[in-house]
Amino acid sequence: MELHRLSIAGIVFTTLICIAFSPRELRAGEPLNLVKGTTERALQLLKDPQFRSKEKKPERIERLKQIINPIFDFEETTKRALGVHWRRRTPAEQREFVKLFRAFLERIYAHRIDEYVGQRIIFSRETIDNDYAEVDATVVGAKGEETPIIFKLRRVGDKWLVYDAVVENVSIVNNYRSQFDRVIKTSSYEELVKKIREKVAL
Repeated sequence: MELHRLSIAGIVFTTLICIAFSPRELRAGEPLNLVKGTTERALQLLKDPQFRSKEKKPERIERLKQIINPIFDFEETTKRALGVHWRRRTPAEQREFVKLFRAFLERIYAHRIDEYVGQRIIFSRETIDNDYAEVDATVVGAKGEETPIIFKLRRVGDKWLVYDAVVENVSIVNNYRSQFDRVIKTSSYEELVKKIREKVAL
């Protein structure tokens, strides 16, 4: 199964997937402040030289978890990634796939976290449409190259949760939906689960 090659913007997204913001900071109506604050704290730790060694990597990941805790709507992301195949699964299968997909993305995050080499993220604006919001940002590389990213959020109760990110005009959710759909149509749902389990176990 083809794997999506994440840029630093993708790493930021998977950082948000795996780790979280303190609940006291989650205020409805503030999607830009939520994403900006979380990302800045995560990147501050990523560039901390005392955690750059290989031996410090597990601690760095754990510290990131302590800084931000999940603001991510993981079930919504998984549901969108499976698309029409989601409702064809039993509740037990849905729960299983949510856990499996999370483990899969966490593994990508853990492996790619070392690709951060001082990039900056500039946030520009937020757009709110009822219970949905988008936060626009630009990742600026070491040589000044720019990568646009749009974080997509939805309001769940009294808080905003991230469910997707569009990196260089490519939706991460849509990317996985295409891959998952291809595997299921050419083989089976069971084969998709098997392939993801294999990736998680590597």
